[in-house]
Amino acid sequence: MNNFPVNSRRHFMRNSLGLAIGFSWSAGLIAQSAGSDLPGSLKGNPQLDSWLHIQPDGKVIVLAGKVEFGQGITTALKQIVADELEVSMSRLVMIPTTTGLSPDEGVTSGSQSIEYGGIALRFASAEARAILLERASVALGVPIADLSIQDGEITSSRGGQRTSYWSLTNENLLQRPATAKVSLKSNHQFIGKSIERVDIPAKVSGLPAYLQDIRMPGMLHARVVRPPAPRANLINVDIDAVKLMPGVVSIVLDGSFLAVVANREDQAINAMNALKKSANWKLKGDLPSSVQDWYRKMKQQPSVDTVIGVKKGEPGNPVKSVSSQFTKGFIVHGSIGPSCSIALMQDGVMKVWTHSQGMYPLRKDLAKTLGFPEGKIICIHQEGSGMYGQSGADDVALDAALIARTIPGKPIRVQWMREDEFKWEPYGSAMIINIDASIDREGNITNWKHELWSNTHSTRPGEPIGDNLLSSWYLEKPFPASPVKNIPQPAGGSDRNAVPLYAFPNQKIINHLIDNMPLRVSALRTLGAYANVFAIESTMDDLAKLANIDPVQFRLKHLEDQRARDVIMKVASMSNWKSGQVSSRKGGKLHGRGIAFAKYKNLSVYVATVADVVVDAKSGKVTVSNLYAAADGGLVINPNGFKNQIEGGLVQTTSWTLYESVPFNQNGIKVDSWSEYPILRFIDVPTIQVELINRENQKSLGVGEGSQGPGCAAIANAVANAIGNRIFDLPLTPDKIMTGLVA
Repeated sequence: MNNFPVNSRRHFMRNSLGLAIGFSWSAGLIAQSAGSDLPGSLKGNPQLDSWLHIQPDGKVIVLAGKVEFGQGITTALKQIVADELEVSMSRLVMIPTTTGLSPDEGVTSGSQSIEYGGIALRFASAEARAILLERASVALGVPIADLSIQDGEITSSRGGQRTSYWSLTNENLLQRPATAKVSLKSNHQFIGKSIERVDIPAKVSGLPAYLQDIRMPGMLHARVVRPPAPRANLINVDIDAVKLMPGVVSIVLDGSFLAVVANREDQAINAMNALKKSANWKLKGDLPSSVQDWYRKMKQQPSVDTVIGVKKGEPGNPVKSVSSQFTKGFIVHGSIGPSCSIALMQDGVMKVWTHSQGMYPLRKDLAKTLGFPEGKIICIHQEGSGMYGQSGADDVALDAALIARTIPGKPIRVQWMREDEFKWEPYGSAMIINIDASIDREGNITNWKHELWSNTHSTRPGEPIGDNLLSSWYLEKPFPASPVKNIPQPAGGSDRNAVPLYAFPNQKIINHLIDNMPLRVSALRTLGAYANVFAIESTMDDLAKLANIDPVQFRLKHLEDQRARDVIMKVASMSNWKSGQVSSRKGGKLHGRGIAFAKYKNLSVYVATVADVVVDAKSGKVTVSNLYAAADGGLVINPNGFKNQIEGGLVQTTSWTLYESVPFNQNGIKVDSWSEYPILRFIDVPTIQVELINRENQKSLGVGEGSQGPGCAAIANAVANAIGNRIFDLPLTPDKIMTGLVA
């Protein structure tokens, strides 16, 4: 692994190819205000050498603050840099996001990697190209207009004089603030092409690909013993007998934080199980008895109430109305590989290898818990096998650091068990959404009210007050959790996508942010957008039926944004949508078709989806046979990567919509393995077709979380059409379907 010195102005690294890389570092030394008018993440990281270093040996060092966790961002960023610099992708060396070295781009979330990090690298690369061309012009004595670039080699069209990036560069080349005034390229060599992903070969060939695969010399293995339920306190535990077990090196006990360290992983697991048997805990018994019990209590909880998206137009003449309540339970991330981290305490510096989505925010909370200066903690990103939101990745990093602090000089690897991931990661929050809407005689929506109740959708590390890492709450001197808050609009948190993109003369959205958190929650892919789009698009279908207007035409009737209209018409064409043909019955099988649309966060990708479902009238089982999606993300960087994100989101939302919800009672979470948590199986994955609308003159939009909301709502609308009744509570399980069939 790479060892990164602290408080040094010159870094020398050796990458995985054994290539020696040296450069001067000034990232983060310029105040944020210096780049206040710059695009994307350049705003907070305005120095050009925060992003790029042109090496004399013909390599280009790329520093990015957005991390890879399966979304293909490494490949897309390489395409952007190679295109603007006019070099081959093989010259680029991508440095893992590392605190004190990489630009601080906060958390890789919200489908912002291309939209914010990509645009920053694009402008930085374009400006670096312009600087090198200016140097070449002076060196060769010819105008810049006479110079051409081929893979970093610069040639004059007049006399054939030649130079190169590699001979023109030096340490000071990019030690200057970005201006973002250089024109971006309009003709592309790499952007817009489905370049093969650089992260895939190792993943499909069995080579080490993930943090979970890493082994270091002298590494020890550790496991943490968790309580039976949240907020329990450790009364006593017999550690003496466990100390004598084979391979046990140490037992760490700090308040209710209990961990064991051993030479081998199996020895750590055996010791963990022995400690579990002897540990006595005082349980709070304060969980709701079920998710339905929590729904009943949510509206009575203290909340912070916010009104957004208000429109006060002509009241119109409403003649028909709907009033509906939609609910969605708690959902786990369900990562293939449970969370993992490696920590090494050496020479007063704590190094943590982590698959967190936010290196700098994680470092803040690690510093709080450990009592270290932030400069003495280095967080190094390594991809983990599964992510999308806040799973246990940040928490296990603290586990490893707490243990490594007690055994300096030894790498400590902590691998969560599947039980840990199911019971202790933060879940996606349960939500209640009430929608009241009316239409006039012409089928125009005249009034719209959207009211929602939810816990927060982000308890990530890095807040100025409190500590959001799990084990910090169980120490002898526990830390308080950070105060609950919502991500502000227009992106939003629980109210993400609660403001419809449709044109209504009167609307009001009320967000009730609930402080009391019976189950720990945080970011799950799309945050509140999944449930809000489900509720909005279900209501749009119900209003279309009241108006006796085809669902596609009803949506187009209420949309002014042409790009929104385009994706709806595109998916209707793809799926051969025919008015009036949304349901049929063949034997004991009920067939339904539904459509839905959303612009993610009202800021990012436009996605329209059509779903075809088959409902077994005897069992209530729903099978999604086909999903069609049309998407517009502006300028497409990597078409296949874009499609991968939409396809993956549709598979994930099929699972959420039909199967997933966390079971619990007053004494704890009632799931600790895959056999107890319902999830989509390979046999039930639908056939998916995705088509993109590429807009070369528009900025690239975030696409990674755009299809979950429309996918869910299209499935729900298809099911409603198939059975003749709407199911308002997610997931759409067979028992609810059978109740709907009887109603």
